[in-house]
Amino acid sequence: MGKTKKKKNKEISKANPKLNNKNYQIELAKLHGELVKLQQWVVHKGLKVCVVFEGRDGAGKGGVIKAITERASPRIFRVVALPAPTEREKSQMYAQRYLPHLPAAGEVVIFDRSWYNRAGVERVMGFCAEEQVKRFLNVVPAFEKMMVESGIILLKYWLEVSPEEQTRRLTSRIDDPRKIWKLTPMDLKSYDRWDDYTLARDEMFAKTDVPWSPWHVAKSNDKKRARLNIIGHLLSSIEFQKLDTEKVKLSQRKIGKKYQERDYPFKLIPERF
Repeated sequence: MGKTKKKKNKEISKANPKLNNKNYQIELAKLHGELVKLQQWVVHKGLKVCVVFEGRDGAGKGGVIKAITERASPRIFRVVALPAPTEREKSQMYAQRYLPHLPAAGEVVIFDRSWYNRAGVERVMGFCAEEQVKRFLNVVPAFEKMMVESGIILLKYWLEVSPEEQTRRLTSRIDDPRKIWKLTPMDLKSYDRWDDYTLARDEMFAKTDVPWSPWHVAKSNDKKRARLNIIGHLLSSIEFQKLDTEKVKLSQRKIGKKYQERDYPFKLIPERF
């Protein structure tokens, strides 16, 4: 990297410093409250919401999805992260294995990687022919138009991370027992194909960034800012209202009136903490 680019990156960093954890937690709590309102509205109105997350390895997709769902009901906010296709699935129509996971009324389905695998990892790593990629890119806008016309609210997010930050994040996984599972053999093979992924991304955008299902790009070098910005955008993209509900009151319990607890020899776990 030249001196000019390094200087520019430093200037950007100073102008937009990383968000501290205290402020992040305050803002995230506010957004979680809004997500709960959205959740109630989705059920009330029978909305069908589909959110797609794509980006390079280490871009922060999992962290954003966790931030969205950690205070929501897993019955309503459902995360789909499909493994590599089986031999049977490989013989099917390409989109077939994704169709059963699309949302029904009252559901928000979040795809941690999606049918766009064909335009990304499958293409770059040679898991499909170039002709299959071209066919996919030509067909997917019509596929998504059918989704939208069926009443699905479709939101597509691309997380954009710099090569330096990606390297830092992937390196941090090597010696961290909490993160080592995230560093897959595919990540290691993909690591030195930055330009191939950039080309694949650009061609994907050129073909699939269409009016009825546009791509929304989030800069994700600062994970905390990216999470807040994406959740804020998601909330602003769906019209919803706070439902009027009665305030919950707990009834007065009568314990030990109808049944006296037995002195049972519970097998208690050791209290090590």
